[in-house]
Amino acid sequence: SLKMASDSPESLMTLCTDYCLRNLEGTLCYLLDNETLRLHPDIFLPSEICDKLVNEYVELVKTDSIFEPHESFFTLFSDPRSTRLARIHLREHIVQDQDLEAIRKQDLIELYLTNCEKLTAKSLQTLVSFSHTLISLSLFGCCNIFYEEENPGGCEDDCLVNPTRQVLVKDFTFEGFSRLRILNLGRLIEGVNVETLLRPLASLAALDLSGIQLNDVGFLTQWKDSLVSLVLYNMDLSEEHIQVIAQLRKLRHLDISRDHLSSYYKFKLTRRVLNLFVENLVNLTSLDISGHTMLENCTIPSMEEKMGQTSIEPAKSSIAPFRGLKRPLQFLGLFETSLCRLTHIPAYKVSGDKNEEQVLNAIEAYTEHRPEITSRAINLLFDIARIERCSQLLRALQLVITALKCHKDDKNIQVTGSAALFYLTNSEYRMEQSVKLRRQVIQVVLNGMESYQEVTVQRNCCLTLCNFSIPEELEFQYRRVNELLLNILNQSRQDESIQRIAVHLCNALVCQVDNDHKEAVGKMGFVMTMLKLIQKKLADKTCDQVMEFSWSALWNITDETPDNCEMFLNYSGMKLFLECLKEFPEKQELHRNMLGLLGNVAEVKELRPQLMTSQFISVFSNLLESKADGIEVSYNACGVLSHIMFDGPEAWGIYEPHREEVVKRMWAAIQSWDINSRRNINYRSFEPILRLLPQGISPVSQHWATWALYNLVSVYPDKYCPLLIKEGGIPLLKDMIKMASARQETKEMARKVIEHCSNFKEENMDTSR
Repeated sequence: SLKMASDSPESLMTLCTDYCLRNLEGTLCYLLDNETLRLHPDIFLPSEICDKLVNEYVELVKTDSIFEPHESFFTLFSDPRSTRLARIHLREHIVQDQDLEAIRKQDLIELYLTNCEKLTAKSLQTLVSFSHTLISLSLFGCCNIFYEEENPGGCEDDCLVNPTRQVLVKDFTFEGFSRLRILNLGRLIEGVNVETLLRPLASLAALDLSGIQLNDVGFLTQWKDSLVSLVLYNMDLSEEHIQVIAQLRKLRHLDISRDHLSSYYKFKLTRRVLNLFVENLVNLTSLDISGHTMLENCTIPSMEEKMGQTSIEPAKSSIAPFRGLKRPLQFLGLFETSLCRLTHIPAYKVSGDKNEEQVLNAIEAYTEHRPEITSRAINLLFDIARIERCSQLLRALQLVITALKCHKDDKNIQVTGSAALFYLTNSEYRMEQSVKLRRQVIQVVLNGMESYQEVTVQRNCCLTLCNFSIPEELEFQYRRVNELLLNILNQSRQDESIQRIAVHLCNALVCQVDNDHKEAVGKMGFVMTMLKLIQKKLADKTCDQVMEFSWSALWNITDETPDNCEMFLNYSGMKLFLECLKEFPEKQELHRNMLGLLGNVAEVKELRPQLMTSQFISVFSNLLESKADGIEVSYNACGVLSHIMFDGPEAWGIYEPHREEVVKRMWAAIQSWDINSRRNINYRSFEPILRLLPQGISPVSQHWATWALYNLVSVYPDKYCPLLIKEGGIPLLKDMIKMASARQETKEMARKVIEHCSNFKEENMDTSR
């Protein structure tokens, strides 16, 4: 019943179901008294649609943290005249007694309750209302369903002394469940008498008693003419068990596997027992003996075993007892047994640990009900993906996604699964993955980050996100991924490696995205978080990648986003800037990032007065002479000053240094730069530079802007010529050339820019006829 992650497009049915569930009020329902969901009176839905709505609802609540569960959801299906339910699969804490109670009038055919720990004996009574129609029932892992609350005193005062006791219900049986054929009682609570419980069932076809210890299974023979599937996982067997099983001659599927780590087993599987099964269970097509140690040798001599082409013919079987099979088995479970490494295994599908195929078969077979086995199988897949190349990539990815979704709260699966995802999504496999599949990976990775504050899971998840194109591939979950990363970075004790990856991701997420995204992330506390990280590093006197990425992230998030620039100033960003300059005078990359950010702040007219202090202006002026990172630091310092100069002499509210002296140093700096410098900068818009052109108040700012344009269109014509033309730069440059106040050398440079752009246009004209 597990949903595999699929790689084909979603069906229209799935899309509509999803839409309706996310918008119940606007589609199928209305709100009664502002709180209770009610179905519109003119809606009549068949079971195909209702089943899908319920099953998808459970899936969404379980795997989509943004999806809000509705308390009254199950009541929508209370009336079989307007809604029909037939086959439903409910999981975990999502379902409570009152939910089943709400649908008790439905004629259910199939009801799977998996690990529904909130269900109590009240739900046993509800089951009776489905008894006349149920064909298939699972109570797997519903560990409280045989308990009812008993209040011994009955009076209110006594309740304080004697709280309610959990009492085991012993008188419930499947009396009246005349159509029931398939039953899963896996992990049933000790103390329930299985034989009494099942006796009324006339003709069981499939029975699962996983994780239950029964010393006497003689009662199974009452179904020897009907039982085709029997699962006794983790039951410690004895000779008596074997004799009973051998009488169930109709069996097609037998599972006596076990988790070899879970406890000490006295029973040892022998050649004689396997022979007995092969002789008596002539219809067997599927057998699982995973986890068993073989007491005596079941294999044929190794010389003979290695001979000839690998074959699944029973006659050539390396496992001697299976030579008696009439035909190969469809499935043979040999996970964590020595037999899986043999050459000739007479089965089409084998679970084991020998190779990728066997490991994938194991994950597929055990995911739903055996997470303890699945996590070990995924660990083997992790090794295969890390060391060799996966040959069944899509299948591997889909199985890991399914396991992670199914066991969101299982730490072992989250650790091994997230590690496997890292290797299965890296660049060498990139071409084989669809957008849909990659989105499913991102969803489960984010689920893992949400559910687990555990270091290994967080690191694996962050590393896996690094395999994606950021921000493009993460944009559909933009808000959520940023919140999760900021949450990681705000934890007081943080693992150094996770911190580094998370800051790198944060930086990549705010690079090249729209301003509304940047504003939204700013409001989440992004600026504050980065400044806190910088402060911590300063206190440790450490300038590492975290420090550099944090400044880089601030540079990106303030780009043409005045609100974030203002936040930077309000949270004492300038103080940190000065302290970093003083503490790390040699760190070029750091200086470049800090000045890039201050360039963004200086572009905001309302904030410039805050930069107008003797201390800041002196620092910017001194940085004009910096040779750090080529011209970048000097260029950015000059940019900051160019915007300040643009406000005119009356805005120069300081005595030291003099405005003219700073202007002189700016001219000298610009003249010292190499016009062919390759750049560590990326402009999405020239608007802040272009606004410095049509003015006469600060010729040096005009010159800096023209130099910037000339450098960029010369070195990167393909990128920047079209941008300059598109943003209307050419007429502005032409007007500037006519201005009396503009310097001659600025006009010369402007002409060269115009010439470059017109040459570029001519070269790229489509001349084909």
